[in-house]
Amino acid sequence: MNQGLIPSRYAKALFEYASEKGADARIYELMHTLDNSFVAEPSLQQAVANPFIPAPDKVKLLTSAAGATAKDEVYARFLQLLTENNRLDAARDIALAYMKIYRSEHRIYLVTVTSAAPMGAAEEDRLKALIERHLNGGTMEYHHRVDPDLIGGFTVTINNEKLDASVADELKQLRIKLLSN
Repeated sequence: MNQGLIPSRYAKALFEYASEKGADARIYELMHTLDNSFVAEPSLQQAVANPFIPAPDKVKLLTSAAGATAKDEVYARFLQLLTENNRLDAARDIALAYMKIYRSEHRIYLVTVTSAAPMGAAEEDRLKALIERHLNGGTMEYHHRVDPDLIGGFTVTINNEKLDASVADELKQLRIKLLSN
């Protein structure tokens, strides 16, 4: 079986089960926290993939990394299923796939604004309002980054769609035009 299919199949099953139990939003939060834990601590993946670490210890680690509590029965059952099928090492990939499914089902868009310098609050609020109108009733998970390499202006990425209004892009386009003549 294709390794890329495994996380998406587990994520889809988890989403359906969590939705039935009314816990899909809570599982989304846990998966988001779990992913952030993997990003913040790269050795977490090594620990989960280590065959010498007992499965119960890995479950405790993944429970803690997600910020799950005893009330999170759906998450506990999910980890139990992964343990039974020897798939604990796929936890992060499943978390990413789950978040993608959840966002799609709930019309949540990942929005990243990258500017050459920090934006003022009023300017950022205007940009957020403009983006929200573009989403036609969808909601957004908003992130702002500063990248001085843009020289000026900004880029807006909504899921896989990118608007580049940066000076660096304009210079690049000008260079391409000059070289093509």
